Amino acid sequence: MHTVWKGAISFGLVHVPVKMFSATEDKDISMRYVHKVCGSPLSYVRKCPVCEKEVEWEEISKGYEYEKGKFVLFEKEELEQLSDQNNKNITILDFVDLTEIDPIYFQKTYYLSPDQAGSNAYMLLMEAMRQSGKIGIAKISIRSKSSLAAIRVLDECLAIETIFYPDEIRPVSQVPNLPEHTVVNEKEMDMAKMLIEQLSTPFDPNKYTDDYRVALLQLIQNKVAGEEVKIAPARQENNVIDLMAALQASIEAVKPIVTDTGKPKRKRSGITKPETVGVESSIKPKPRSTSKNKKTVS
Repeated sequence: MHTVWKGAISFGLVHVPVKMFSATEDKDISMRYVHKVCGSPLSYVRKCPVCEKEVEWEEISKGYEYEKGKFVLFEKEELEQLSDQNNKNITILDFVDLTEIDPIYFQKTYYLSPDQAGSNAYMLLMEAMRQSGKIGIAKISIRSKSSLAAIRVLDECLAIETIFYPDEIRPVSQVPNLPEHTVVNEKEMDMAKMLIEQLSTPFDPNKYTDDYRVALLQLIQNKVAGEEVKIAPARQENNVIDLMAALQASIEAVKPIVTDTGKPKRKRSGITKPETVGVESSIKPKPRSTSKNKKTVS
């Protein structure tokens, strides 16, 4: 893994030297814009619309538009002073319960490993947090951006997750068309809860795959091989107006069936995965680690 950041966790007067590594990776398939006529990839040019010429990096400065068309400019050194990016401390401010933090606050997860001779202090902090059941709320500066972060124990490792500041979370009151008064039919409510119960299962991340990415990889493979690509016809949308009928049909579709062993087995739901474009996909997604990628809330 590539080291993203080096520094130390500090809580009280205790100093824990650590290295930081990205815990996740983006599996999105990168595409480029290509000139259809000659097949060449397009490049982006930094051009000033007033001077009508290309601009070199040394002529570029960062600016904030305080009015339409009016900017205040900043030198690199000015912004570096404000960012406190030379501060290599993860300062734990408080210890809280993980259940007190709504998932909307979480941004990106990193792993922390002990650096230099910090193994003893690292293990002490990890075990103390594990036994207390608490997580640490800290401040950290990464790539010139100051962030709040949550430090928690993940298996046998300390993980840190950057989190949004409260003023970065948009209030629910800004969401349009939310119902003011909710009147729910009791029978529909009972059936809805029954359906939720039938669909409830322990979380297993290995069950879920990016069907679009798998299909796109297959499409790329077919095109590289020069095969004819057939586009699957769009599915017809079934607009169910009768909510009670939809609930009843959904419950029937997932109702457990009894196997030969006498154990109940849940039916497959009526929700089908998107069809693979072209031939049947032979590309299987890499298995995901259940211990390194999942987020647990206790």
